[in-house]
Amino acid sequence: MALFRWSLLFLFALVHIALVSNLCFAADPTTSFEFHVSYITVSPLGVPQQDQIGSFFYFPSLNFQRAAGGFGSFVVNNRVIIPIPFAQPDGDIEIFIGDWYTQNHTALRKALDAGKDLGMPDGVLINGKGPYRYNDTLVPDGIAHETINVDPGKTYRLRVHNVGVSTSLNFRIQSHNLLLAETEGHYTIQQNYTYFDIHVGQSYSFLVTMDQNASSDYYIVASPRFVNESLWQRVTGVAVLHYSNSKGPVSGPLPDPPNDIYDKTLSLNQALSVRQNGSASGARPNPQGSFHYGSINITDTYVLKSVPPVTINGINRTTINGISFVNPSTPIRLADKHNVKGDYKLDYPNRTLDRPPRKDISIINATYKGFIEVVFQNNDTVMQTYHLNGYSFFVVGMDYGEWTIDSKGKYNKWDAISRSTTQVFPGGWTAVLISLDNVGVWNLRTENLDRWYLGQETYLRIINPEENGETEFAQPDNVLFCGALANMQKEQKHSSAMSISGENSKLFLTLLIALFAYAFS
Repeated sequence: MALFRWSLLFLFALVHIALVSNLCFAADPTTSFEFHVSYITVSPLGVPQQDQIGSFFYFPSLNFQRAAGGFGSFVVNNRVIIPIPFAQPDGDIEIFIGDWYTQNHTALRKALDAGKDLGMPDGVLINGKGPYRYNDTLVPDGIAHETINVDPGKTYRLRVHNVGVSTSLNFRIQSHNLLLAETEGHYTIQQNYTYFDIHVGQSYSFLVTMDQNASSDYYIVASPRFVNESLWQRVTGVAVLHYSNSKGPVSGPLPDPPNDIYDKTLSLNQALSVRQNGSASGARPNPQGSFHYGSINITDTYVLKSVPPVTINGINRTTINGISFVNPSTPIRLADKHNVKGDYKLDYPNRTLDRPPRKDISIINATYKGFIEVVFQNNDTVMQTYHLNGYSFFVVGMDYGEWTIDSKGKYNKWDAISRSTTQVFPGGWTAVLISLDNVGVWNLRTENLDRWYLGQETYLRIINPEENGETEFAQPDNVLFCGALANMQKEQKHSSAMSISGENSKLFLTLLIALFAYAFS
């Protein structure tokens, strides 16, 4: 699909959401919006657009701003004529979990620029709130906590997103099973878990049945993983699950976290247990398993290696294959369209070269309609997650150690989950397969904000050599020019602000929802 053509429209819509919040709800600086949209087929200029359903979240992507908040959910539902692979839930609940620093994002940036580590966060938030006071010593009095209200006997779809800075979190609900059903737009084989590791940038849907006796409320916990848990105990996120017939508040110890001190494969094996439901349908009637990725010839292989931060020209930086990415002064596709020379390089190495690390503007020159293998080799000391904009990829394998050609023998060639964000264990590797059918320039990055900010990213440039307007739109008339093209910038026309209230605001939000449906179609 050609999501590139909708990127400016999507940004435009986000800007207007900000305007709506300021104009309509100026008295509440923490107003949040949840957009629930249904899948529709659109054909702008007669060109049918590919589909997308599932659970996602948005956030400000520049200059470490996600650490200051500004994130929210996108829920894109199946069309009515395409059944979901489970009974219709009685409710839909969004849960945002994430580590949090009390310092603002500019102070955190300054610390990274000075070569410092961010250290332990000040807390873990659940839906923007601190922990329930489950322990008088660890949790001070007076902190607002999240309470999720449910009815006994009902089943809810919980969409859980890790929107934090860099901490993997273990999610669990006291005395309740988590039935995994979907992740990042693809239905999974349904399996029960008592707890589940959710890494930075990942989203999951769980079906949870309220089948307990409600003798009291129940804990909802998001606790840090792959850290010294005794030191990090004070930053555990705790919310409350409240049955409508509950007989009292929850008390006592939290439900136990995973006990894998002597078994470092527990979390990895859990990740490998997440497999695609091949018989379920997403936005289209054809089953998810109808794309036989395991039988397609691989056209290119990239082994992308990360290491601990390095010093380049006296500055602390992070790298992939020895390259610390520097954003070009002119947007890449605009540079292409207007023949700007030297804006970026198409010489990204498919493996780490024997040379000193460097800052550079190198990107991957990928081939349209190619089918590539990307191996993320994490030789850093921390858990990392990688995300690719504009695509889902098949997570065919992961393990500890160095990836080799022989590692292909461990690949899942039948029902690997398709998603856009995957974890890579420290000292390990994760392999994904990507079908390059989406024209544009797409960001490939670590989701760990500290590593991302310091240069651990690049782009895939995918161009249709026979472009005729069917896979990529021309630039819009109101495009913003900068860098080498700044002299082409036209005066922008700005309409005066107007009050939006009542039915007008509902209409305006409805139009915005339609725009989002277009953006994700």
